[in-house]
Amino acid sequence: MLGLMQSQPLLISSLIDFAQRHHGDVEIVSRRVEGDIHRYTWADVARRSRQLAHALDGMSLQFSDRVATLAWNGYRHLEMYFGVSGSGRVLHTINPRLHPEQIAWIANHAEDQVLCFDASFLPLVQAVHAKCPTIRQYVMLCDAGKLPEGTGIPNLVAYEDWIGGQPSDYQWPSFDENSASSMCYTSGTTGNPKAALYSHRSTTLHAYAAALPDVMNLSARDSVLPVVPMFHVNAWGIPYSAALTGCKLVFPGPALDGKSVYELIEAEGVTFAAGVPTVWQMLLGHMKPAGLRFSKLKRTVIGGSACPPAMIRAFQEDYGVDVLHAWGMTEMSPLGTLCTLKNKHLALPADEQMKIRLKQGRAIYGVDMKIVAEDGKELPWDGKTYGDLYVKGPWIVAEYFKGEGGDPLVDGWFPTGDVATIDAEGYMQITDRSKDVIKSGGEWISSIDVENIAVSHPAVAMAACVGMRHPKWDERPIVAVVKKPGAEVTREELLKFYEGKTAKWQIPDDVVFVEAIPLGATGKILKTRLREQLKDYKLPTA
Repeated sequence: MLGLMQSQPLLISSLIDFAQRHHGDVEIVSRRVEGDIHRYTWADVARRSRQLAHALDGMSLQFSDRVATLAWNGYRHLEMYFGVSGSGRVLHTINPRLHPEQIAWIANHAEDQVLCFDASFLPLVQAVHAKCPTIRQYVMLCDAGKLPEGTGIPNLVAYEDWIGGQPSDYQWPSFDENSASSMCYTSGTTGNPKAALYSHRSTTLHAYAAALPDVMNLSARDSVLPVVPMFHVNAWGIPYSAALTGCKLVFPGPALDGKSVYELIEAEGVTFAAGVPTVWQMLLGHMKPAGLRFSKLKRTVIGGSACPPAMIRAFQEDYGVDVLHAWGMTEMSPLGTLCTLKNKHLALPADEQMKIRLKQGRAIYGVDMKIVAEDGKELPWDGKTYGDLYVKGPWIVAEYFKGEGGDPLVDGWFPTGDVATIDAEGYMQITDRSKDVIKSGGEWISSIDVENIAVSHPAVAMAACVGMRHPKWDERPIVAVVKKPGAEVTREELLKFYEGKTAKWQIPDDVVFVEAIPLGATGKILKTRLREQLKDYKLPTA
């Protein structure tokens, strides 16, 4: 017997309709590429998204045709989130930090029909357009009549000219909620990137889950700053959750330096912010010397890579801001876990609470996880046993676009490539990527633990730990370190700093001081490139 409830597909268009009807006067604030501040409302987003849908219909685009973006976080990019997917096409956000050759490969693999880009990426588009035969319309996200002359890009229009004359009324089509809504190519795979293809259903469910109190806890009382790029797993789903809850959105555009981010947080009364550790490092680096404080910021979600304990303490103890440690992947839409305390933890001493906060957190509803040994046997949740982390759920990939890489699942579970522990209360902690784990004398050493200790030293700005071949122990850890400007620390001082903070055999064998640590397109440390830079390095002999 079936239930007797109305059947209504979960479609992204329903989110923007809801935001317009119930939160139409709430502000969307953007720092534009041009440098000025733009303001309008959720009602304006809805109206212009419908105009965009008309523009796409006018091109005779087919259902599920791909529309790509090369854009910063801003109001026009937001309109594309709803206008493209709502009209039945697939939004394809491309990471502009990738190499031009890789961008061209991705656009061709996706068979993009339209490419919309911010003016700051004009040189990038000029470099790749001749290699992208499927793209038949280029749109610069700029004001009417503001196209530069002589770009050499065919079929180029200004966004405001493109949508400006379109009607503002539009009947969003109804279709299967399992239809594709957007796609993101992951940079975490070997070889060419693979695309996660999200559905309307998976995106809407993820938006619900992300807004829950024990996740991002979003509401109509929040002013939200997504510093995480809209080209990085759809800004962790925040634009969709914002429409669902009616919160104010504040977009930073290309200005991600500490000063610009701080000024925007204060000017717009931001209560919640989300981003990767490298951005918050710049923010704290700007605030501390100037003695600045936050007036309304209460919490921040930090993900993308492990958040150093020193950063969590700085936010919490120095500025009264709760840090919500998060973990996920492009293949997971991306949220998998988020670290919030349970009621019984609130009475614990601060140092005991901190031990919990340093973990990546508990699975949110919709995500199931387990850790397994090399033989595939499931391992206990005791907080000590390391294993390969597997996940499954309604917003986790079943396969990659066009079947790239074959079937990624193992008995219905997706192998994340992370090594983790899970404790008896369900708190998961990433100890390493499986390809980065250091095995020394048959024992695992967590490169993340080694890095966290290094960056807690007052002279260290950034650290990356890698394993080096050793004739006796197979591998031994070394740590590459970038010093803070004007700060000094010696190899011997830093190695001594490890004493008492970790087991003696887990202390790195050496410290290598470098000018910079290579970062990937999403701000993660590129250990493959670091190993390449250190290929001639020899471990010191005892």
